[in-house]
Amino acid sequence: EPKTEKQDTVKRSSAWTLNFPLGEHVPSTIDTLLYNYQRQAIPSMQTDEFLTTGNLGAPSLTLTFADRPERGAFFFDRNLQTWMQTGRTQKFYNVYIPMTLASYNFGGNRESNQDRLRAVFAGNVNRRIGIGAHIDYLYSKGAYNYQAVKDYIYGFSGYYLGDRYEFQGFWDQNNMLNKENGGITNDLYITDPAVLQGGVDKIEPKAIPTNLTTAQSRLHASQFYMNHAYKIGYWQDEVVNDTLTRQIYIPVVKFVYAMDWKRGRHNFLNLQATEAQKFWCNTYFNDSETRDRTTYSALSNTVGIQMLEGFKPWVKFGLSAYLTYENRRYTQFKADSLTDASGTLTPLPEFYGSMKHKASQNLLWAGGRIDKSNGKHLTYAAEAKFGIMGDVAADLLLSGEATGRFRLFGDTVMIGAKVSFRNEEPGYLLNHYISNHFIWDNDFGKKRSLDIGGSLTIPWTNTRLDIAFSNVQNLIYFDSVSMPRQAGKSIHVFMARLHQELHFGIWNWNNTLTYQACTDQNTLPLPALSIYSNMYLSFRAFRVLQMQIGVDCDYYTRYNGYSYQPATTVFTLQNGPKVGNYAFCNAYITAKLYRTRFFVLWSHVNQGWFGNNYFAMPGYPLNPRRLQFGLSVDFAN
Repeated sequence: EPKTEKQDTVKRSSAWTLNFPLGEHVPSTIDTLLYNYQRQAIPSMQTDEFLTTGNLGAPSLTLTFADRPERGAFFFDRNLQTWMQTGRTQKFYNVYIPMTLASYNFGGNRESNQDRLRAVFAGNVNRRIGIGAHIDYLYSKGAYNYQAVKDYIYGFSGYYLGDRYEFQGFWDQNNMLNKENGGITNDLYITDPAVLQGGVDKIEPKAIPTNLTTAQSRLHASQFYMNHAYKIGYWQDEVVNDTLTRQIYIPVVKFVYAMDWKRGRHNFLNLQATEAQKFWCNTYFNDSETRDRTTYSALSNTVGIQMLEGFKPWVKFGLSAYLTYENRRYTQFKADSLTDASGTLTPLPEFYGSMKHKASQNLLWAGGRIDKSNGKHLTYAAEAKFGIMGDVAADLLLSGEATGRFRLFGDTVMIGAKVSFRNEEPGYLLNHYISNHFIWDNDFGKKRSLDIGGSLTIPWTNTRLDIAFSNVQNLIYFDSVSMPRQAGKSIHVFMARLHQELHFGIWNWNNTLTYQACTDQNTLPLPALSIYSNMYLSFRAFRVLQMQIGVDCDYYTRYNGYSYQPATTVFTLQNGPKVGNYAFCNAYITAKLYRTRFFVLWSHVNQGWFGNNYFAMPGYPLNPRRLQFGLSVDFAN
């Protein structure tokens, strides 16, 4: 019946992402789960250990080294990727009837309101053709002054999956505006405001002064990707029932052409000269205002051939080989003349005269992959990628992963393993960069890293254990004056993460413990232990209303911490006080009625209970206590 079909639409649908550069399908999920639906509204809890400047949509980075994304060619977008739509997160949907997933969450007051509207649409013309669209509008004034965020993200996708010809493509546009306050002027406004206010021990967050009042950064990032494939194979009869057969096409070899175009633009603006003189050590071109602009574009073309897995029963794996050529272009800040209104300009470095304001790179890679994605007991994949021409010559990427499944005590235990070795040229802008406050011209060597990891999942005890080991040579980091540096020695990082769920009737207690050990905390500061704990009641009310009522907390041990540089949107080392050793807790109610989810959230409910040292970084306090709400509807049109 139509009613039943609509109720089962999401369950019967499927989703996938792409494995680049050839566009193989990677199974994914459709976000309709109730569990922890409310966490999306908490800036500091997007992962279990999260570094943030404070506001939803603001620059941020996970504190688990094994989970950090690699810096790309345009380093400005790395610390905004949590909020961005990228090719790696682009989903395609196969739905039986059109589907729209829409959500809206809000909180705060008129001075600090936080609003986010998101929608995903997917529809199929027929079983071969599908289209999709998404939009994400985030506007948050922030709990503190001059930290507002406005993000407008949208995109479109489509595919055709024929017997012989396939097409997959998408276009994503990210428009991100961040007000940059440079942190509050004194941490005592949070930890002990009475010292600064003549005995008055309370202060409104919006009344706390900040280092910057007119600074802002803008990031525009676009990506257009299309993948064309032609399959060669044969027709084969398939038995439908005792009296009926049909012919199906069995592909053997696939020829692939893929085009990937990316564009990025970063702008930094500051109009307050007096604040700039106090905040930045160097000002090279204009001491009355800063208007930095850096652009990047990359066009890559890939041709490949694949032998497909399973076209005969004895063909247990697939093979592929490809060539990728990429042209990258950069433009940087160029001053028509020097503006020295107050006579405070910093002399230009000697090497500045030889630097280029426009540059391009022509790069060529060759790669191959072997994978087995079908099988009850074992799946695996291995890939090799070699740099052949340009700055990436002699680059090398080797990676492999395997997952084994076996029956034990009536359930399926999963064991996973992965290993990778990377020898890669750092991005052009890490070597050569020009702006009003920062100029560098480096000759960094290739970064080399060996990563080994494993996982164990035991269903009947609701246990998952992950371990990871990294050996990194020539790590590039930003020092305490926000300049890029390269470590001259190997740094070892070990991580072990235990996720354990406990259930007794309607009572549930889920815990994740992450331990990290780093051999050089001065170069790569990481908290030794972080904990996420969620205790909640889960039950069904009135037979149709699924409820989750609970309290969750984030905690990590004290560590050296980072600072933040607004002009380049990077996290840097700092010589100030350590941060951490503070539990950030929330009380919440989430519920699901048919295809509608909603939550009521009281975030940072424990503010002031055990001290007020709730800083992500010196100068950047976490959000104070606030009431927030959210609603999501899964429409089956």
